[in-house]
Amino acid sequence: MAHAYTPGLKVTAHTVVSKERRLPLPGEVKVAKGARVKGDDIVARTELPGNVQTLNVGGLLGSPPEDVPQLMLKKAGDQIEKDEVMARSKGLFGLFKSEVKSPITGSIESVSAITGQVILREPPQPVQVDAYVEGEVTEVIEREGVVVRTEASMIQGIFGVGGEVRGVIHVVAKSPDEPFTPEIITEDCRGRIVVGGSLIIPEAIERALSVGAKALVAGGVEDATLRKFLGYDIGVAITGSERKGLTLIVTEGFGRMRMAERTFELLKSLEGRTASCNGATQIRAGVIRPEVIVPLEDKGGVAPRAAAEGGLETGMLVRIIREPGFGRIGKVTGLPVELRQVESEAKARVLEVELDDKTRVTLPRANVEIIEG
Repeated sequence: MAHAYTPGLKVTAHTVVSKERRLPLPGEVKVAKGARVKGDDIVARTELPGNVQTLNVGGLLGSPPEDVPQLMLKKAGDQIEKDEVMARSKGLFGLFKSEVKSPITGSIESVSAITGQVILREPPQPVQVDAYVEGEVTEVIEREGVVVRTEASMIQGIFGVGGEVRGVIHVVAKSPDEPFTPEIITEDCRGRIVVGGSLIIPEAIERALSVGAKALVAGGVEDATLRKFLGYDIGVAITGSERKGLTLIVTEGFGRMRMAERTFELLKSLEGRTASCNGATQIRAGVIRPEVIVPLEDKGGVAPRAAAEGGLETGMLVRIIREPGFGRIGKVTGLPVELRQVESEAKARVLEVELDDKTRVTLPRANVEIIEG
């Protein structure tokens, strides 16, 4: 069976999500397997070694390197405060002594009698990893982190910037084709994940920042708007590390793109619920999608449907990812077996799709991605 060219995009009211939460270096895991955690619960912590500074004490005192250990008032391993005297010369007849003060608060790492240099280290920086989503700890990775599992509604986007945030979903657009204008962003958006319609404009970003919104979710955004917001052009590397005070997620693509009706209605149904949101995106190998995850309040009922194994089937929802028709969503109505000549005059496997306006088109299978739901 032929496969979709790109990974499926998840837009579903009920799925199982597992999130691996790891420290950047070994530390302490704070929760046990089977524990129930909330999104802001700390599940692991460690300390990053502080920055190192080198001070040429021998040169500053005008003394030979081999004399430096005897001139130190503090020894290796001692704690020291900023501007505290750490070394003093013998002076001339006990007078005219020179002093060296510490430029930092921290500790003395080492004192060298060969170079006359002293290495200082700033205090360690605590690093904590939270659960990100509410759920159950299903695995503990010793000294590194945990895996948190939850049943949730999940909306994946096409592109995003900004890191992980949590907040209550607040839909401000009346329809999926209404642009994100500053007028619809009110003080009620403070601390919220704000959902618009078709386009995020620069003025809306400025307004969202001024009222303290956590994230904006909409159908599309212009490249120029991203450039103005970030201050630089987006490259092909992974996003998500931006520290601009706001996470942006677009669900359809670049330009004015009407949010898919199905996506908009699902977000509307989640109004007032707490969501975990991440703009991190990687479009090369190892695809990472921006996401909005809302843990289910009632986890009973029908179990989530297993995702398709990458194969296209009649009845599936797909999104067109190339022109013509980029961004449009439709249902697969046919999967012809024989190769057909396409617009480029090459022969390829195709599929037949009924779009949301009931028109039917025939496309190369590589021109679509599956929408899992």
